[in-house]
Amino acid sequence: MVAGLAAVAAVGGVPAAALSDGWRVLAYLLCGLALTGVVRAGLPRDAARGVLAASGAVVAGALVWALPSLAAVLLGPVTLLSDVWAGSPEGFRSALGSTLPWSELAAAPVVLALVAGLLGSAYRWWPSVVRIVAPLGAREETPKPDAASSAAGTPGAAWTAPPGAGAPWYTVAGAGARRRPSGAALRGAAGAGALALGWGALLLAGVVLDVPYAVAVAGETALVGGLLALAVRGAGSGRGAPAVPVTALVGAVSGAVSVGLLSLASEGAAYAVFGALTVLFAGAAVRVGAEVPRAVFAVASVVWGTVLTGFAGRSLDLDPHEAAPLVLLVPALTVLLGARLRRNPVALPVELTGALGALVAVGLAVSDAPFLALVLALCGVLAAGVAVRPERRPVAGYLAAALFVLATWVRLAASEVSFPEAYTLPVSVPALVVGVLRRRGDPEASSWTAYGPGLAATLLPSLAVAWTDADWLRPLLLGVAALVITLLGARHRLQALLVIGGVVLALDGLHELAPYVAQVAGALPRWLPPALAGLLLLVVGATYEQRLRDARRLKDALGRMR
Repeated sequence: MVAGLAAVAAVGGVPAAALSDGWRVLAYLLCGLALTGVVRAGLPRDAARGVLAASGAVVAGALVWALPSLAAVLLGPVTLLSDVWAGSPEGFRSALGSTLPWSELAAAPVVLALVAGLLGSAYRWWPSVVRIVAPLGAREETPKPDAASSAAGTPGAAWTAPPGAGAPWYTVAGAGARRRPSGAALRGAAGAGALALGWGALLLAGVVLDVPYAVAVAGETALVGGLLALAVRGAGSGRGAPAVPVTALVGAVSGAVSVGLLSLASEGAAYAVFGALTVLFAGAAVRVGAEVPRAVFAVASVVWGTVLTGFAGRSLDLDPHEAAPLVLLVPALTVLLGARLRRNPVALPVELTGALGALVAVGLAVSDAPFLALVLALCGVLAAGVAVRPERRPVAGYLAAALFVLATWVRLAASEVSFPEAYTLPVSVPALVVGVLRRRGDPEASSWTAYGPGLAATLLPSLAVAWTDADWLRPLLLGVAALVITLLGARHRLQALLVIGGVVLALDGLHELAPYVAQVAGALPRWLPPALAGLLLLVVGATYEQRLRDARRLKDALGRMR
């Protein structure tokens, strides 16, 4: 190995001395690759292994030199987030905003291309590689025999050469032998490395040549399409090394993010790129056969489509809260798509991604209360649409009710309504009547379903207003109503009435008693509150088992209520 490294340094140093800084690494790389010819030189096995290790070290060093520039190409467009649609740059380098000396990195794409070509050749002609390298691994050594073989007087098993390309490189015929990586895994690693480095070489070539901005954007988008095609083909065939389609999938998603950021410099490029990405990933989701890649492609397509709706709001010169309803277009499409897919494994990831898009719309509308109420109501409509499906009803139904109620509260607060009961009671009374009729028809129905929405629609907004009301009448009426509801819940064993009424009563009483508690606490000596707290802890600790039994009985009693 040392001899091999010395040979690379000596032979490669001659042309490297005549080359510029950006090309010297290529001379050493070529010499390192030339060392792989040792497999045909008839050297002893251990000597050949050492020379091959030296070759691998040289190739690894060249990659370490070239890969940081590839990272700069992929991550450089992040700087465009601070100045979206500022105008198309002149060339690829100016769009990246990187300060790397690209003239000194001219050999980086050639280095990646050479290594990718070597790995790709190994992947393509793998049986020949196995035949050539097999003598280096067919080491005739006898491992320690196990007890059975010692008793029988037979030696341990020896390493055997592989029978073919699809078999493991080293098969073990007896106990005590070590297992080696299989040929299929090594071939897959070679193919994945060739694909990743070849993709990186093409990206770096565009930067080194400083191609025009439009060519760079179009080229990166085309590369994403090629990677998607490889991922779909590899995942659908079910043959070959799984590492190659997985690498293509990861590269496609990473490249899509990179080219999407790169397109933010120009409005037209942004629409073209994200529109193309939406179509490409949607097409890949339709064509691929495996479930996991299909889910990844479908989710990515939903994300790109959501970004497009955000661009539409910016093009129309809308404020963020005004653009929020536009962002809900993609979640609405995911609801329709989920109804179409139904129990397909892809349906849930697509719907969850649409829900995240709806959450983004809510975040955009937070700065304006009327628009926030509108967006919440629209989200409630979407959730109600999802609740039509039986498999989604337990979650989506409650979510829709909560969104509608929350939208009502936000609308009332935005209108600065000081008497919300005038708007909530006309809703709560019919809702409670419907709940009573539901319980009569189905005595086993949950009280939360029958009475929960009606009670929450009035009690919670009234409680929020009571906490900011300096008058005494509203808290008094609210406390009396909450007490009556709590007693009715205890009398008829209705969990929703007992819990909602008890919580509202406790919070209302806490608000009313807080000033007096503060006055009493201020008049007491400072040592008394800690002493009372310590006494309380002593009492609780002394009766811990009894309190625990009481808590369990309370839990069981609540659990038995409807």
